[in-house]
Amino acid sequence: MTQDKAAAGGRPGLAASIKQRLIQESLQRKMRGAGRQAPAADTAGSHAQVPEQHYRFALHPGYQQLRILSEGAATLGVSSPFFKLHEGNAGASTRIAGQPYLNFASYNYLGLSGDPEVAAAAKAAIDHYGTSVSASRLVSGERPVHRELEQALADLYDVDDAVTFVSGHATNVSTLGFLFGPNDLIVHDELIHNSVLQGIQLSGARRLSFPHNDADALDALLAGNRRQFERVLVVLEGIYSMDGDYPDLPRFVEIKHRHRVFLMVDEAHSLGVMGTRGHGIREHFGLRGGDVDIWMGTLSKTLAGCGGYIAGERALIEHLKCLAPGFLYSVGMPPPVAAASLAALGRLRALPDRVADLQARGASFLAQARAAGIDTGTSTGLAIVPAIVGTSLRAARLSAALFARGINAQPILYPAVPEKSARLRFFLCSQHSEADISTAVSALTQELARL
Repeated sequence: MTQDKAAAGGRPGLAASIKQRLIQESLQRKMRGAGRQAPAADTAGSHAQVPEQHYRFALHPGYQQLRILSEGAATLGVSSPFFKLHEGNAGASTRIAGQPYLNFASYNYLGLSGDPEVAAAAKAAIDHYGTSVSASRLVSGERPVHRELEQALADLYDVDDAVTFVSGHATNVSTLGFLFGPNDLIVHDELIHNSVLQGIQLSGARRLSFPHNDADALDALLAGNRRQFERVLVVLEGIYSMDGDYPDLPRFVEIKHRHRVFLMVDEAHSLGVMGTRGHGIREHFGLRGGDVDIWMGTLSKTLAGCGGYIAGERALIEHLKCLAPGFLYSVGMPPPVAAASLAALGRLRALPDRVADLQARGASFLAQARAAGIDTGTSTGLAIVPAIVGTSLRAARLSAALFARGINAQPILYPAVPEKSARLRFFLCSQHSEADISTAVSALTQELARL
């Protein structure tokens, strides 16, 4: 724990107010001193020395790069594939601009977003609690539905407790940024999600990566670096969303114990997808809940809501709930969202056939795509199958060609992936039929040949 974090103690509101007051007083003293010592400045000349790009968003280098890419694509006749307006619930199918599409761009893996029981739970929560809890949960935003959801998540992982955040991305950022500091090391798979990288940057911890799913490389890295740091965390994903593959988790658990480090698994895409009942990578490998120190996941995919969660031992969860800024200073999750995810969790337990259907559709898509000679990389066919096609331009054109044929599959372009690994990403849902799979793979094969 860094000194600033330790100073927060058990009274974070008081500590924050004192710190802010001291900062303000210090700034005022400096300004008064500057006013006594500095000669009068030439205001006009001072302004003239500030480059225009330093105070205009339109000249920000990142925005300029975006404009160049957009204009270049337009010159080549490629329209933007992003921000399509879906006019209803999006699952195996959707409607865009009044037209029906076979949809492979949704995380609605088990069709629980739009499920009547899930929708009814959200509506009932609105009637009972309103649309917002209107406060941080620490002060007056706590509602029974929050604790019911968190206990259900803890039961799913067979751990002490869980805590939910209002954003999946912010769950990783706030958790990592709060728990670790400059004396610590965070080691991650080279394909880890952006939210983990942002959290590490916020923490100030040293960051090292290891080759994708390479447990031996991690073992060697820890052997050479572990003793130089206090706390060390290893971060993996349950299923990697760009590639559709997963780690040999028992091997990583073994390494965790040998080097006495923490292990965190991001289950954003593996909950509802892996395991006979869809209980995730833990069920897939038959592991105990305590084999992983930090279970993280999102509510926006299988669980048909929005936000994220951390599950683990009581000390971890209590620490985060009382002091993590992303929880402490954020409004509580809206009751209808919490109620929807709680109901979706109940439906997950009640509908193992949907998990089996999802796994069958994924396996079928992968087998047919590989038989057609499509580069699917390292995908295991568990809900996510990429079609790796090369350049970003090629991927964008392929996506547009499929869209013209009534198939919605989004391209993943540089810098999200290396330029030569640009791809279309196909997300499977339990509601996809075998005919849907055959239609999509056939169209994909034909359009790739035309490119």
